[in-house]
Amino acid sequence: MTYIPEALRRLVYERASGRCEYCLLHSADGYMPHEVDHIYAEKHGGVTAEYNVCLSCFECNRHKGSDLSSIDPLTGEVIQLFHPRRDKWTEHFRLNGAFLEPLTPQGRVTVFLLQMNNPKRLLEREILIEAQRYP
Repeated sequence: MTYIPEALRRLVYERASGRCEYCLLHSADGYMPHEVDHIYAEKHGGVTAEYNVCLSCFECNRHKGSDLSSIDPLTGEVIQLFHPRRDKWTEHFRLNGAFLEPLTPQGRVTVFLLQMNNPKRLLEREILIEAQRYP
């Protein structure tokens, strides 16, 4: 595991307002601590710098791993994943109740690969929405 300097950890957390930059789950509501994720993994030449890291919940980070892209379930094309430093969340995703609705091919592959709408995650968001803690 790569050492992430405390100053960079703090910057990433504050920049994200404590929310996963993929699914928007707040760190206070996760069952595991949020992590600093390399958007482009080191094995792909990614560096530990503020432009290449984001805050990720445990679930999103585990499903993403070192992947940069996935196969679009609609078209079968290889599409890059959502990039939290370059892309605007609201252009790629929309909340429809607890369901994270993808709006673009990038949104589709990200929702698919990170399993953002699996039943457990939907239930978690439903409970948090009811408690007015999500997003």
